[in-house]
Amino acid sequence: MKIFTDFNMSVDPGEVESLLEKIRANLPSIEDKELLKKLFSLIDLTTLSERDNIENVTQLCEKVNMLNDAYPSMPAVAAICIYPELVQVVKEHLVNPLVNIATVGGGFPASQTFTNIKVMEIEQALGQGADEVDIVLPVGKFLMEDFEYVEYEIQVIKERIREVHLKVILETGSLKDYSLIRKASFLAIGSGADFIKTSTGKIPVGATPEAMVIMCQAIGEYYGKTGKKIGIKPAGGISDAETAILYYAIVKEILGEDWLNSERFRIGASRLANNLMSLIFDQGPDFVYF
Repeated sequence: MKIFTDFNMSVDPGEVESLLEKIRANLPSIEDKELLKKLFSLIDLTTLSERDNIENVTQLCEKVNMLNDAYPSMPAVAAICIYPELVQVVKEHLVNPLVNIATVGGGFPASQTFTNIKVMEIEQALGQGADEVDIVLPVGKFLMEDFEYVEYEIQVIKERIREVHLKVILETGSLKDYSLIRKASFLAIGSGADFIKTSTGKIPVGATPEAMVIMCQAIGEYYGKTGKKIGIKPAGGISDAETAILYYAIVKEILGEDWLNSERFRIGASRLANNLMSLIFDQGPDFVYF
């Protein structure tokens, strides 16, 4: 494929580890409350449980709606992320115009269904009010090196949703070689992804700093050659401020200040919001708002 010849697909694990060591040695302080608020504003507040229903998703929307009254100094989260069936619930109950409605579509989390079914599911979710769509790269096809199929599927979905932001989940925990993460990053980007995302959070290995470095480097190199800025979203196991700060520092080091906003950087999380708020307002570890 052309994108594989336009960019080098190899990764030096030693260079990745060396860069991470440098970043870890210069992490911002967890005491920086303005940084903690910034991280909060990057969250895709996520609930993707088999137990989700109208009641708990409505309650989540109400808490997002009341956040500014309860904590006036807090920014809004970037989005609420739910299963497609619950998009309409969020559309009916979310009143904060600064918060987007994101959904996981296309046979989430395994992406093991027909392309036309994926498209139908996504179009129905958009019809009910979704602003953003997170899909899973068909990892099985990718590992079989059926790159044309992967490219075709992402292109078809992007063509159908047009200006709606498309986040493509690479499921990096299933890609055991660093070069595969890099290859999947470029394939998703070249096929039309507006964001690339690490993980579904549904397998044992979620986001890792190593995968984040590799994905950010791919985004940076693509921007250097094309001038197009692709977003990045770590997700899966990000529940504490220390981890979020590390991912923030990786983005800042590799991609720079232009990526440190919700247009180009999201953090997929559920528990992280409470952790950040507990630190911002000097509450104990048992603090719960969401």
